[in-house]
Amino acid sequence: MSTQSPRSAQVAQPAASPAQKDAHKDAKRRGRWTLLIIALICGAPIAISYFTYYVIKPKGGTTSYGALIEPQRPIPDALMVTGDDGHEVPLASLKGRWLMISVNGGDCDEACATKLYFMRQVRATQGAERERVVTVWLRTDDASVPAKVKGAYADTRMLRADPVAVAAWLPATQTTKDTDHIYLVDPNGNLMMRFPANADPSKIKQDVTKLLKWSRIG
Repeated sequence: MSTQSPRSAQVAQPAASPAQKDAHKDAKRRGRWTLLIIALICGAPIAISYFTYYVIKPKGGTTSYGALIEPQRPIPDALMVTGDDGHEVPLASLKGRWLMISVNGGDCDEACATKLYFMRQVRATQGAERERVVTVWLRTDDASVPAKVKGAYADTRMLRADPVAVAAWLPATQTTKDTDHIYLVDPNGNLMMRFPANADPSKIKQDVTKLLKWSRIG
């Protein structure tokens, strides 16, 4: 009589019952739902931030005062600026904080001074959040800045830049020039908003306040 060793013996596996198959399917289904829920939980803050960041409708569907720039325009790598120290650097080197940008010649007429004043005041009214904002004046010529302007806006970065390169990056309207507007650039270096000519500073403040509140970048 021949016998089979334990190694060679084949033990037949019982077929799964319908109940076991159903339980297995339920377990797989629960696993998929669990993964989906985890993905939604992780992705929700990003989606909410994106929505409020670009659409800015956190209250009652109100829209932004500034015109959203779509598609966004990153700071061109070739856009160089020069400070009073004579060193030329890429404007993109200022990425990391919110930039409020004004464009004018160095002599800074009344309209120029008004924009600089509005930017300074909007930044100041952000309280503890103001350090997230940098005011920038792109000077499009070699004219000397009046001493009273330089003294009044010591916290504003006054940088010389090529006017052609600046105009190519900053969009105006059919009836305005880049020198008529205040622009807002996000901490990632994307131009995202243009405020109207002769803007209302209180409404600029509302937009900036919302952006700082609803976006944690910068």
